[in-house]
Amino acid sequence: HVQLVESGGGSVEAGGSLKLSCVASNLTIRTVMGWFRQAPGKEREGVAAIDSDRTTTYADSVKGRFSISRDNAKNTLYLQMNSLSSEDTAMYYCAVDRSFLTLWFKNATYWGQGTQVTVS
Repeated sequence: HVQLVESGGGSVEAGGSLKLSCVASNLTIRTVMGWFRQAPGKEREGVAAIDSDRTTTYADSVKGRFSISRDNAKNTLYLQMNSLSSEDTAMYYCAVDRSFLTLWFKNATYWGQGTQVTVS
């Protein structure tokens, strides 16, 4: 059973940066990992995803500002967020699935509890 624990959220001023981390337990290497976010009153949206070959996908709203990476040796997923704006304020979730299509377009199998990012 995969368990995901996010960290690194917090409050930051507009234009600032944050780096989120997600540590996975019982994770096999060949999985797709991703970051999602949900703001109050809005639907959850995909932010970025990375597969086992480190091929990445980004939402248009974060391209050029956010960078996703993974360290398979540490079973850890990262999201470097730069040039943050108030529109990035949301709860950020880490997710894992064997399939990119399932993770990005449907509902990933495993989810973390989330970490709050607030940009003012």
